[in-house]
Amino acid sequence: MSMEYIKSPKKVPVDDKPKDECGIFGIYGPGLDVSRLTYYGLYALQHRGQESAGIAVSDGRVISLHKDMGLVPEVFTGEILRDLVGKMALGHVRYSTTGSSLVLNAQPLVCYYSNGMIALAHNGNLINTGELRSRMAQEGSVFQSTIDSEVIINLIARYGQDSVEEGIKRTMAELKGAYSLVVMTEDKMIGIRDPWGVRPLCLGRLEDAYILASESCALDTVGAELIRDIEPGEIAVISKSGLVSYKIDIPACQGVCIFEFIYLARPDSVIDGFQVNEVRREMGRQLAREYPVDVDIVISVPDSGTAAARGYALERGIPFEEGLMKNRYIGRTFIQPDQEMRDLAVRLKLNPVKNILKDKRVLMVDDSIVRGTTSGKMVRMLRHAGVKEVHMCVSSPPILWPCYYGIDTSDRDELIAANLDIEEIRKYIGADGLHYLSLEGLLKVFGSPENLFCTACFDGDYPIGVPAGGKTGKFCLELGGVKNE
Repeated sequence: MSMEYIKSPKKVPVDDKPKDECGIFGIYGPGLDVSRLTYYGLYALQHRGQESAGIAVSDGRVISLHKDMGLVPEVFTGEILRDLVGKMALGHVRYSTTGSSLVLNAQPLVCYYSNGMIALAHNGNLINTGELRSRMAQEGSVFQSTIDSEVIINLIARYGQDSVEEGIKRTMAELKGAYSLVVMTEDKMIGIRDPWGVRPLCLGRLEDAYILASESCALDTVGAELIRDIEPGEIAVISKSGLVSYKIDIPACQGVCIFEFIYLARPDSVIDGFQVNEVRREMGRQLAREYPVDVDIVISVPDSGTAAARGYALERGIPFEEGLMKNRYIGRTFIQPDQEMRDLAVRLKLNPVKNILKDKRVLMVDDSIVRGTTSGKMVRMLRHAGVKEVHMCVSSPPILWPCYYGIDTSDRDELIAANLDIEEIRKYIGADGLHYLSLEGLLKVFGSPENLFCTACFDGDYPIGVPAGGKTGKFCLELGGVKNE
């Protein structure tokens, strides 16, 4: 296949990584400064979304909301937080996968319905949004945003005439796709995880307060204790009566997103019982068992490749060195739309330590390769620093398919591994060697049954199916044997 396969994307992040849609933090804590605690919780989840941030607060009668475009400290000042007073709060940080990057699409969403006010924050992506939105529009519903989360809140309001819990149960029966939700009324906070458990959601405790969060690192930040994960298909209702849990039927095959462990989650989080940093280190060890390359030092692409690089070095008994220094003041969404400036942008984010690299045979570990453009620039940067050889190891399998469940990946014609074989990719990025962790090796790290995880980006096996037309209008034809389509 031609080496000129990659189309120029409209927006290219410097780190060329998949982006998660959002992070959620909710606290039911009468007597606590819930808005400030939510602010700190969102700060801890900032890696999950950097386009917009919002906090909704209920005082028992009214839900107040502030949201805007930007990072958490840009959206919220001390004065704004002082005005958000209540006994519970719901916060959200967003990176758009469905819907444009506009303040109208920022969350939480807040609306009135027959029983009062309701707020919603969503992490994930539905695959039947178009079908639901079309039907609801024909029945008279109106929409202010272009996001699938508004479809969800509309359905809950429509079916929740008797109780919000009943509305949620009926809504879940109609939704197809990935969703971790936190719903807040004037007097209740409710955590919901889809029946496949694709996106994470955990439950914590701070004194007498309950907290719901996308990752346990947010609980650590506010001094809360992790109780457990919200289970697939669970509806956890928190009110003055305490915690009550409901379960709906769940499929035999689960779909926990394996990319949370590879790249998306913070290393200090615990998700579904797995410590993310330990999992990543073991990925590196498994990679070393599969591909024992003869080199002088091991380096990482910081920060997401560091744990795997250390694991590789430990397994092989090779020194781990910090060969690339990261500029900590550039976030995941730093964008340089000017093609001529992209090499400079990579150097601005990562700089080689020449005295460590010069005349060395180097193995560089990264967590994934999406388009391959950034990998090639890093290889060239290492060669300019004087390395003898550059071998690249990737602590995940080749990404062959796009995600429809809440991660913003490229269309398939922009995924390098879907268009070139491994040897062609090696030549394209200019490395002396290129090795990916096998899918079997990746699953072996968890010691878990295959059907616990969604691995669709690696094998095209989508546990919930795909939307009609896919991202490019042709995937339903290409996928053929997809489960449950």
